[in-house]
Amino acid sequence: MRKLYFTTGSPFARAVRIVLVEKRLDFERAETYTTPSADERAKVAPTLQVPTLVDGDLTLWDSAVIIDYLMSNYAGRPAQQGMAPLAAEYVRAAEGWHDKLVLATLQTFGVSTTMVSQLQWSGVRHEENGHAARCVIRNQHLLDWFEAQLTGVDGAFVPGVVSAQDILLTCFCHFIERRPLRLSWRAPGRPKIESLVARMERRASFQQEGALWWEPGVTYATAAEVEWASRKTIYDGPSLSDWASRSAD
Repeated sequence: MRKLYFTTGSPFARAVRIVLVEKRLDFERAETYTTPSADERAKVAPTLQVPTLVDGDLTLWDSAVIIDYLMSNYAGRPAQQGMAPLAAEYVRAAEGWHDKLVLATLQTFGVSTTMVSQLQWSGVRHEENGHAARCVIRNQHLLDWFEAQLTGVDGAFVPGVVSAQDILLTCFCHFIERRPLRLSWRAPGRPKIESLVARMERRASFQQEGALWWEPGVTYATAAEVEWASRKTIYDGPSLSDWASRSAD
């Protein structure tokens, strides 16, 4: 039986969970909503990273390695009606270097974004810190570059399929929209990214493994809190206290 160690809000872990669902692979969820101590994480992986996947005798960490493993070692499944299938390969043989470059750049984007989040919860706002401010500036350049890499009117990194690149970019965009970080990925010049995200949101895997709002104090302790967190974004949705008051009424 597979076992996935992850933190609820990690966009990297969410991408792995989505690939597991797309492949229809059962897995045990070893989930925490906040980061455990270093000692606890070290029992799972020496890097103290999540996600970490245990599959039989094999233990893998780093989302890129895990997604590569899942896509390379498990057969695909038919897509839901009207949806593109999951790509059969992590990288295409004929476009290997380009695909690897896009995947590496997506990892940079994800790390840059989560760094801003982690610094904020440590009391460091990106507007007041040189490193964090540079991450924010970098992200806008990266988003413009991703827009240029997407093909077709609907936007896809690989035509005709759902690629690991599509999944990762959507997970990172959702992360940005579900943290009060004063960031946004949306812009008039990025219609292909917007189309890609909208298309991914319609897939059963993204709906099953939804992105949740998080801010200090959120514990997902009740079904009502999880429902609130699944609805709230930086664009709309009440505060938790307002939601609780409405639910009580």
